[in-house]
Amino acid sequence: MAGEVVVTTLETRDGRELKRVRLHAERSLNALDESMIASLQPALEQWSTDDRVAGVFLEGTGERAFCAGGDVVGVYGAMVGQPVGAPCPEGEAYFAAEYRLDYTIQTYPKPIVTWGDGLVLGGGTGLLAGSSHAVVTERSRLGMPELPLGLFPDVGATFFLNRLPGRLGYYLGLTGVHVHGTDIFRLGLADYVIRSDQREAVVTALQEAQWGDDGRSRHEAASRALAKVQERFDATGPAPLAAAYERIQRLTDHATPGAVMDAIRTAAASEETLDVAVQGLDRGCPVSQALFDRQYRSGWSLSLVECFRREFAMAVNAVRGPDFREGVRALLVDKDRAPQWSAPSLAQVPDATVDAYFQLPADYPVHPLADLTTTPDS
Repeated sequence: MAGEVVVTTLETRDGRELKRVRLHAERSLNALDESMIASLQPALEQWSTDDRVAGVFLEGTGERAFCAGGDVVGVYGAMVGQPVGAPCPEGEAYFAAEYRLDYTIQTYPKPIVTWGDGLVLGGGTGLLAGSSHAVVTERSRLGMPELPLGLFPDVGATFFLNRLPGRLGYYLGLTGVHVHGTDIFRLGLADYVIRSDQREAVVTALQEAQWGDDGRSRHEAASRALAKVQERFDATGPAPLAAAYERIQRLTDHATPGAVMDAIRTAAASEETLDVAVQGLDRGCPVSQALFDRQYRSGWSLSLVECFRREFAMAVNAVRGPDFREGVRALLVDKDRAPQWSAPSLAQVPDATVDAYFQLPADYPVHPLADLTTTPDS
């Protein structure tokens, strides 16, 4: 069953409107599917120029997840309908639409307050990281779990992972480990840490704010409202990833992904805290590991628009290739957890295979994201 987007218009004290937007697909942990994107994109575009609309509050249905990723199972259904190597119009269109939505959120002129309670994975991370005011709770768990799916950290991850402290973005992308509550805030992927039982207090504070008439005053109004709620219901706590910063810097201080992975595995023999990281490495697709290494190391100087355009080329090649469909099959469809990757190990991934992922196929005469424009802040 396709998910939906539920929109409620709330009146603010100063006569403006706050759009309360809920991803409504609880059974799939609010995975962002094609129909949800098709609802969100035009709504955001319309509200951006409607002076009555002060801002947007974005949330997920239920308490388990804000958004546990994109609808990769839906994309899988489109992929298996085409032979490996052939175009997959439906699957490729999904990524173009998802990245356009992420870009819209990243560059939105009005405040978007995202309530990132519970799981925030993959495509959900793109929504949270792109929001002007990202709120997490003590229950939030954020991660980029794409490598075991035969994909790569996308939704703008080239941009935001490169902007995390040191090489933490590289570590998170390569291992897929989850980051909890306060650590998400410490990384800069969230702006507030508020108790999970105070969602309605946040909404009420936003309704009572004095929003003003321009973008800056409205962003300021959202910041003040959220700061007051956090002051009363602060949920900050331990930050184990931040505490391990120097250790992770040493483990990732190598020129190749193979050397980084060897360092993590060696250290894990005496450090139990690294067991989850090793499990992520063991599950990762070798081509995806090589691809992410190139994506991250060559992406630090790219603008937001350049990141999305390049990630789209990578996504098209992933959709047409063998590993993405095999990873989704093994983990989410058949669930046998025994994927047969195109390359048995990282050492056996040819450079030419990685090179090809960054080239948009010739049957795209115009890039679907060619109309995106770089803003002064991106």
